[in-house]
Amino acid sequence: MVRVPNVTRADVVSAVRNPLAFIAARWTPQPRTVRRSALSALVMSVVIVVTGGAVRLTSSGLGCPTWPKCTGDSLTTTSAMGVHGVIEFGNRMLTYVLCAAIGWAIVAARSQKPWRRPLTRLGWAQFWVVMGNAVLGGIVVLVGLNPYTVAAHFLLSSALIAVATVMWQRTREGDGEPRPLVGRAIQQLVWFLVAATALLLVVGTVVTGAGPHAGDSSEVARMAVSWETVAKMHATLAWIVVTLTFALWFVLKAVDAPRGPLDRTRDLFLILLGQGVIGYIQYFTNLPEAMVALHMLGSGLVWIGALRVLLSLRDRPDETAELPGQANRKTLAPQL
Repeated sequence: MVRVPNVTRADVVSAVRNPLAFIAARWTPQPRTVRRSALSALVMSVVIVVTGGAVRLTSSGLGCPTWPKCTGDSLTTTSAMGVHGVIEFGNRMLTYVLCAAIGWAIVAARSQKPWRRPLTRLGWAQFWVVMGNAVLGGIVVLVGLNPYTVAAHFLLSSALIAVATVMWQRTREGDGEPRPLVGRAIQQLVWFLVAATALLLVVGTVVTGAGPHAGDSSEVARMAVSWETVAKMHATLAWIVVTLTFALWFVLKAVDAPRGPLDRTRDLFLILLGQGVIGYIQYFTNLPEAMVALHMLGSGLVWIGALRVLLSLRDRPDETAELPGQANRKTLAPQL
């Protein structure tokens, strides 16, 4: 049997004052544990987007008609509210699962030895984005699913995905100064690609805000633009992103770039092709709910893919401090 250490009053006071430091002093996670915790936060940030889309597609956006309670008298859904209340309240509860995943990532990053402050800050950034988006989600309900607030709600979720992607990438590299793996012209092309992808997401929210899926079975205001016109603009932007991705892959092959940028560009290209197929199917079949849900999942994967291309353009080695005399040993090594 493993002997349980005695918990002193000082331990309790320390845990209350700074629980993260208390855990870090007693637990050192393996690097793969830190990576998995960051990945779980990223996966949940995508899941919450898809389930939020399910709320809208099932006309359950006002299943809980108020916020922060589900009804004026009940914190949770009631049987009288039916399936729409269950779906909307269930999506709210998933926020706690997301917070748990982010909390695990924060604790794992804080407990890693040596402590990597930038990694921990990325975890806390996710937490505060979630808190802000929870408040914004409540505003969405209180204003009756105003399409502009719905669009802002989705874009803030995309910001969460971006921070989670960066944290996941940082768990697999060191904290040294970033070293570029490609030339400046290619870096500028990739930044243009990422900006075009971000614009694609923004225009996609306008398509949603003007389209037929308002999120509730009752009359809900839509954006005062032509849905078909905006959808065509969205498709044009998608083709621009696809063209930029193919051009980037061609340039990387021409300059014999490292495998990392090439592989990430290939991944993005394949994701874009799949997303394009889904997009055209939903357009020509009058937006069936299942296709729209897949398209929302694809939008998250496209955004992650574009960010991974950007992050693959540099290498960050481990920061290792040289011990006294280490430089002299390196100099003498060839003579031995």
